Amino acid sequence: MDKVHERLEIGILLAIAGGFLDAYTYITRGGVFAYAQTGNMVLLSMRFTRGEWTQALYYFVPITAFTVGIIVTEYISRVCASRRGDGWRRLVLGADAIILLVIGLLPASVPNPVVTVTISFASAMQYNSFRKLSGLPYATTMCTGNLRSAVDQLCRWWFDRDAQAGKNSFHYFCILFYFCVGAAVGTAATQWWGLRAVWACALLLAVILELLRRIPLPVAAGEKS
Repeated sequence: MDKVHERLEIGILLAIAGGFLDAYTYITRGGVFAYAQTGNMVLLSMRFTRGEWTQALYYFVPITAFTVGIIVTEYISRVCASRRGDGWRRLVLGADAIILLVIGLLPASVPNPVVTVTISFASAMQYNSFRKLSGLPYATTMCTGNLRSAVDQLCRWWFDRDAQAGKNSFHYFCILFYFCVGAAVGTAATQWWGLRAVWACALLLAVILELLRRIPLPVAAGEKS
């Protein structure tokens, strides 16, 4: 049986949150992606090549924040896993929800890098905490790897008649679809509610947190998948 944090419904909700926040930060905070660091790296390289040093730094900052978020999550997982089993993931998700609530309180006058750095940090913690879907590696905050895995599993189902691969492919395509749904909802919500739209995403994370809390999580000292 799948671990709770690896279930499809949890992955779908996290993917919606990922798409939502990428659309939100791109629209409200100067065309920077909170989650998609690949896009930021491309834009960084373009600015650097053109000699636009200040603009290049603008994209370097969220990349650095994302890196720090990964480091912090690794530390939390090592400190908390032996004490609270899988509960460290709930701790990370709760922290992310609080961060987004605070972001929604900030006025438009707050510099964009402050907001994008904070959201990139939070997104990295989510990305590094939820890395498997039904035992398979996946990402809740980006699509390229998921798309490759979806097509790979689809080919195994088609050419090798592997029924499990067909199920795996379906799961990956679900994540991709709902990431796009999240981006669409994030775009619409931002157009309607502006900077406060991020609260909808905070609410979504709270729903995920409640789902994880209601279903007992298996405790395995030192385990981190």
